[in-house]
Formats: sequence, C-alpha cells, structure tokens
Amino acid sequence: MVNHFLRFEQWTTRLALVAAVAMLIISVSLGFYQVITRFFLDAPSTWSEVISRSAMIWCVFMGAAAGFRGGFMMSVEVIYRLLPARKLVWLELLIALCCTIVLLVLIHYGTAMTWRVRSQMLSGLGVSIAWAYAAMPTGAIFALIAVLARLLAQITGLEAIGPAESETDDHQVSSPMVERHATPAPSAYDGSVNQ
Repeated sequence: MVNHFLRFEQWTTRLALVAAVAMLIISVSLGFYQVITRFFLDAPSTWSEVISRSAMIWCVFMGAAAGFRGGFMMSVEVIYRLLPARKLVWLELLIALCCTIVLLVLIHYGTAMTWRVRSQMLSGLGVSIAWAYAAMPTGAIFALIAVLARLLAQITGLEAIGPAESETDDHQVSSPMVERHATPAPSAYDGSVNQ
C-alpha cells in the first residue's frame, strides 16, 4: 500500500514539475517577446504580458510540490542537530501537520476565489481570470500529496529524516523504527521507490 501511494506521488510530482518547467519556459519566452515588441518594434503586445504573468503564477504553485517532496523548503538545520534521533520523527510530523493545514486552507480558499472570479476576464484575452486563480488549489493539491508521501516515506524508514541537502551529511537520521542502511535514501525523481 505504501509503495503504491509513493509511486502515485512520484507520478504526480513529476507531472507538477513538468508543468512548472513548461510554465516557466512560456513565461520567460513571452517576457522576451514583450520586450522585443515594445522596444524594438514599437508595437507592444497586449496579450503576452498577461499570459506571461499567469504562467509564472502556475509555475510557482506547481513547482511547490517538488519543493515540498524533496524537502527543499526553508528549514532550520540546527533544530535537527539539537534534537535526539528519536524526536526527529515527531518534528517531521509537526512540520507535515503545519504544511497540511496551510495547504488545506489554500485548497479551500483558492477554490472559493477561483469560483468567485469566474465571470471576470483577463484583459486583452477574453478568457476567464479563474484560469489564473485555479493555480492555487491545483498546486496545493499536488503539494499536499507530496507532503504526505514525504512523511510516509520517512516514518516507514524508506527515506532519511531531515533536510534533503546540507553542508554536512551527518544531519540525516533514519527512522527509529528501522536500522539505517548504507544505501542513499530514494529520491522522488530517480525511480528507486518503484520496488
């Protein structure tokens, strides 16, 4: 059951990451196009800035899933070093609980805002602004799956506990429920969860 959920999460996180990269490429390309039309052609584009801004919003919210899954969000490593190994599971549980609450709030209010603005149009496009607002609940759903998968993998001992990267390697501690293995922790992106 755990492996099935982790495989599902791996697929959703990759999908979110691909979407984030695509949105970043679109945003940067249209920003460049906007500069060309405004300063070189003296005929500024009316639609490219709106799509570029919306694509950047989607990029941020979709990219959050990979950030949460890899543990790349800001962390205070000194807390991991000060706590005994047995308490680190509880710290990760507290962090996951806080993240879950915030993401559930984003899903709830993001969905409500998306529904509320559905009749408003993006300037110059004639498309509902709800498409831009939909990035908030959509990205939060992907991030919530990633948070739960990270916690589950750490509790079951499939991944090391603590920040994903550090200046020193001694901060990662395995779950107290299993012995630490010499093999590196599986990453959400290397396919090693597919056991």
